[in-house]
Amino acid sequence: MLQVNLLARAVTLGLASSAIISTFSTQVIAAEAEATIERVQVTGSRILREGAIAPSPVTSISGKELLSTGAMNIGEALNELPSLANTYSLANSGNYIGTAGLNLLDLRGMGANRTLVLIDGKRHVSSSAGSASVDTNTIPTAWVDSVEIITGGASAVYGADAVTGVVNFRLKKDITGLDVSLTAGKAEDNPYKNSKLSFSYGSDYAEGRGNAAIAFELSSQNALNATERDLTRTPYMAVRNPADGDTKDENGQTIHDGIPDRITVANTGWFDSSIAGNFYLSQEDGINWYIFNPDGSVRPQNLGTTYGEWGRCTNCELLNLKEYNDLQPDFDRYNISIKTNYDINDDVQFYADAKYVNSQANSEGQPSFFEYGSALTITADNAYIDDSLRTLMQQNQQEAIYVHRFNKDAGRRLEKNERETVRFVSGFDGYLNDDWGFDTYFVHGETTLEQTNYNNLIRKNFAQSIDAILVDGQAVCRDERARAAGCVPTSIFGHGAVNEQAKQWFNTTSISESTITQQVFNASVSNSALFDLPAGVVGFAAGIEYRKEQSDSVPDEFAATGATFLNSLQEEHGKFNVKEIFAEFTVPLIADQFLIQDLVFDFAIRYADYSSIGDATSWKTGLDWTIDEEVRVRSTYSIALRAPNIGELFGPQNQTYFRVDDPCSAQYAQSAIRVQNCAALGIPADFDPTATASSIEGLSGGNPDLQPEESTSFTVGLVYEPQMVDGFVLTLDYWSIEIDDAISSVSAQNILDRCVDSSTGIDNQFCQLIERDPNNHELKLITSISQNVAAQNASGIDFEIGYDFEALAGNFKTKLVGTYLKSRKTYSFQDNPHDFEENAGTVGEAKWQQNFSVEYQQDEWTANWKTRYLSDVDLYNQQDLITNPDPSDIMYYGSYFVSDISVAYAFDSGVSVSVGVDNVFDRDLPGVTTGTGAGSASYDNLGRFYYSSVSYRF
Repeated sequence: MLQVNLLARAVTLGLASSAIISTFSTQVIAAEAEATIERVQVTGSRILREGAIAPSPVTSISGKELLSTGAMNIGEALNELPSLANTYSLANSGNYIGTAGLNLLDLRGMGANRTLVLIDGKRHVSSSAGSASVDTNTIPTAWVDSVEIITGGASAVYGADAVTGVVNFRLKKDITGLDVSLTAGKAEDNPYKNSKLSFSYGSDYAEGRGNAAIAFELSSQNALNATERDLTRTPYMAVRNPADGDTKDENGQTIHDGIPDRITVANTGWFDSSIAGNFYLSQEDGINWYIFNPDGSVRPQNLGTTYGEWGRCTNCELLNLKEYNDLQPDFDRYNISIKTNYDINDDVQFYADAKYVNSQANSEGQPSFFEYGSALTITADNAYIDDSLRTLMQQNQQEAIYVHRFNKDAGRRLEKNERETVRFVSGFDGYLNDDWGFDTYFVHGETTLEQTNYNNLIRKNFAQSIDAILVDGQAVCRDERARAAGCVPTSIFGHGAVNEQAKQWFNTTSISESTITQQVFNASVSNSALFDLPAGVVGFAAGIEYRKEQSDSVPDEFAATGATFLNSLQEEHGKFNVKEIFAEFTVPLIADQFLIQDLVFDFAIRYADYSSIGDATSWKTGLDWTIDEEVRVRSTYSIALRAPNIGELFGPQNQTYFRVDDPCSAQYAQSAIRVQNCAALGIPADFDPTATASSIEGLSGGNPDLQPEESTSFTVGLVYEPQMVDGFVLTLDYWSIEIDDAISSVSAQNILDRCVDSSTGIDNQFCQLIERDPNNHELKLITSISQNVAAQNASGIDFEIGYDFEALAGNFKTKLVGTYLKSRKTYSFQDNPHDFEENAGTVGEAKWQQNFSVEYQQDEWTANWKTRYLSDVDLYNQQDLITNPDPSDIMYYGSYFVSDISVAYAFDSGVSVSVGVDNVFDRDLPGVTTGTGAGSASYDNLGRFYYSSVSYRF
């Protein structure tokens, strides 16, 4: 470690006072009197500061604290922090194509693309094609010393994509000795289990001038299906409430009676598709559904209780979609890391590190399915028709039937995502003279993704297989050319009817590949005492950075033609480079005056020249006011421009499918504005759509016409460390983030709703993204592309209380970390600032979130308790409830507490043993959620979880 003699290179208290103190900073203050100090670059500034005093509000969590639970990786533990949303965790990572196994951080819930993840203050290659998001699974947990989270004001220091803030992983510097640990855990009421092996070894060399280390980590977890837990096994569905008595006035405005429009009922699901195959006939007594028995015969389908709407039934022969809902993916990961540093002389150090990470995640989804417009045509001469079906067709004068089928016996679609990440860092840092420090480094990173889709049905081949006829008493494919090519006929009448040979004919394996590369060169200098002012010394840092990003995605060539059941995805290629120059000043204004021990002004600016969008300038100002030894006040104000990333700019319009409700349906067109706008679209007031019983085709992709988004962030806070209470510290920070021209891909449901909820009519950007059938008004196509869709803003208060004390013959460390989310608004229409959605207090964005932890240590024993709290959340935002105040019988999830405990014992030999229980009180999921949504993943879906760990250190 490079250390500086206090007399020659001391950082004055006047400069040091410009920082905010983190929870554990009392230990830093106590070290001021030491004869030798170390200048450290802290998160939020490039100016070297004394100890670990930071210039902006920073939440600091130790690596040990994060890993003191049964979480398999550090990202799962981080997602429990109040400031981070569970947008992409392992529980919900399988919701999209190619994302299984990702764990991405989303600060303030404003988008993972706006959260910059750093390793020791340096950028890391993305893990998701087309984006800048970093998978925390790529970070070696054995070397994590701490994680620091800074809100707002970071773009001027680190780059414009730090719109909502920075999450910086600080790795241990000099690693000596051996550290081996093995952890394994098992859920109590289900078969989920995980394990992790970690190895680290480091040693000094060259008489202490250098240090080298190597680490290896292997972790694994098995998949968990919703049907494997009693809590999540039962299918629920919201259905039309027979007791609802809402009426409409003469303008079409719904008059609500306070009775829920829809009720959530157990053992309820869709009856209009089946793993056995089913179909409907229009007969004299109405529409009747028929289903196939395992032997291929046909009979009327048991519809149990229905609710006067298409497709839903209770206690009936339903399609149980819970069978295809995984609570956790099958996931395996290993990584190898090496690092070294060497003091070339007393002022210059060389450092380098490299790592290889391999992660494999399997996401098993629904099988291929066919219904309505894609229903399977079976003609009367089909080779496998049973006599009962033949008779039914003859009685109803049907030459063909149209079968709905969930092809479970043809094989569930399995997606395997294998990611490989390679990253190299090398650089030099140190001191040019007694005053000037420097750091220069180069980063190269590459992520490759191989996405393998098994049981991908070839549409043409499947159609040929099921179109079977009898030739000389043998079932063959009708198409002679297909027959010559090897077509194998199959029955689809009844579950298990599809034969193995036919599967080989119509199923294929599709392989897609993506490559993401990043190169960064950075050089900076800093001077903590540039020159003297009456109030102290001026600090300065400046530097340059060049960064190149490239992302290339090549889908399976055959699947891209649209010939298979897998979405037709197109190639995506994009790259950009950016040249940046930055500077930072810290200027002491006043010192040693009444109520002003120190008043320091901070300023940072960053100019960037993007090859994609041109110039972008970000800047930050700040004031840090030390009132006395106990009280500090600080504030920052910053402006940043975020350039659209590769996927947002260059992503092709890919085929996708959406599950939506039609807002122009008679049951959803409840406001006068919506009724008027639906009428303007030519849709009748009594419209009862059938297309939404199935999924609606869509397009999603990038937009080359995007403009950069601009953000404004403001923070003001207080740090209180009373001298009369040793070991106590309180931090309180108000923060606000506003984003104009926000880049976003609006969800299909929001596109539909915003089209017809605009007070200015249907001439808006959302209606232009919707295509309806001109004859029957049914939805045909929804386009969801990246757009500058107006604005987002969020504000809240972060607070931390830490108190360390001695009691009961041991040492206690207590900490409360919390966030109050005051507001999280999305503005859909830039020309109407009064039209917004307030998301604070809805699922995934609880207004109050807190983590409380207690650690007690006595001799060789250590015990930990942690409780996580989420306040109650609404399932509908206030703007929705203005239109419809009684949409459902489940309107909110109640407050949520979940607690973890662990106990550890350290032997003199270096062996430590620990046992723990996560969710010790076995807190259930709220409502009927499975905990796999972007918001509901905030809730634990594993239940009580036991784990144990053994480690050896010397």
